[in-house]
Amino acid sequence: MEHPSLFLTRAVLAFAGLLAVLTPTAADEPLSLSAAVRSALAHSRSLDASTAAAQGAREMAVAAAQRPDPVLRLSLDNLPVDGPERFSTTRDFMTMRSIGLMQALPNAQKRRARGERFEREADAALSERAQRVVMLQTAVAQAWLERRLQEQRLQLLQTQIDEARVLVQTTEAGLRGGRGFAADALGAREALAQLEQGLIGARAEVANARLALARFTGGPPEQALADPPPMRHTTAAMGEADPVRNLPDIAALQAREAVARAEAEVARQELQPDWSAEIMFSQRGSQFSNMVSVGVSVPLQWDKPQRQQRELAARLARVNELEAEREEQTRERVLQVQRWRQDWRAGLDRLAFLDAQRQPLAAQRVDAALAAYRGGREGLGAVLQARRDALNLALERLALERETASLWAQLEFLFPDTSTGATR
Repeated sequence: MEHPSLFLTRAVLAFAGLLAVLTPTAADEPLSLSAAVRSALAHSRSLDASTAAAQGAREMAVAAAQRPDPVLRLSLDNLPVDGPERFSTTRDFMTMRSIGLMQALPNAQKRRARGERFEREADAALSERAQRVVMLQTAVAQAWLERRLQEQRLQLLQTQIDEARVLVQTTEAGLRGGRGFAADALGAREALAQLEQGLIGARAEVANARLALARFTGGPPEQALADPPPMRHTTAAMGEADPVRNLPDIAALQAREAVARAEAEVARQELQPDWSAEIMFSQRGSQFSNMVSVGVSVPLQWDKPQRQQRELAARLARVNELEAEREEQTRERVLQVQRWRQDWRAGLDRLAFLDAQRQPLAAQRVDAALAAYRGGREGLGAVLQARRDALNLALERLALERETASLWAQLEFLFPDTSTGATR
């Protein structure tokens, strides 16, 4: 008879296995666009690199604001090398064993400027991180939309193939029954073969789109997609009169400009030389007195107009360069966003017109061609042509939807999504 504890253990394991089977996993749930973006941000190592760069700059800011380390000097001075006292460290009155300590003393403004320079580097790294977040969000959204549209295209071709197979069966059955023409049966089979050939490429496109999205999210490529978000509105797109001053790429340029200004301030502080102070104790033989020396040293900037002032001028020129580039790119970005907005709205209007006007006409033409063919008034060629035109119109709509969705993604993710914690 089985031991009760062994029986209980097996029962618990069986119950746990049943729960594992019945409980849906994250991979079984449809992947929404927002969930894909969050997963990509969580898996991105480039964002971790920017965070590490900012942390490193903060550490350097603390170190740069400190005084330089003191210098310890040990020396043996005036050692005789010939005569009766050669190599003696105690018999000659000039021989000294010395120990000294020297300290450079940059002023507080200079140390503060050096630390501020690395603080601005940290701000620039965080600005670049926000820019990377926006680029990643947009890329993931476009990959998600691309996969969805490729799967729609595959489904559309599969539906057309199913209808074409029914038409092939109908024409071949009629031909066997003495009705219809051999040319109609061959035309229907040729149309089916063309669709099946297109299906091969569509399956490859779907596989590539799934792999591209999985590369961002880290999830299984076969995970189903959820319904798309509404694309008639964008939460991040700005109004017509709003400036684009706060876009992450413009903010990154401003941060780099701030770094250049901090470097110029360091160069300005370098116009004042760093003083150094030194104290030294020298020991001589027991019959001679010991000595203490105190000294102060300062660099002689005898060619300041050609060195220090030239460096400051170069740093200020760099500031002017970055300022001009930022202003030019800001104007360009304003125009780009306005064009995106106009093209996105035009795409929505074109989709609405296609759905309301052209698609019903294409469906009516197919129905009319089928009715004429069944009534013996038209050949099968008119039916095949009407179906080809309807398929081309459906593919045209998918291409238009892809273009419009891509514009929507660029507008929707102009700024980092703060709900995902991406800006931390």
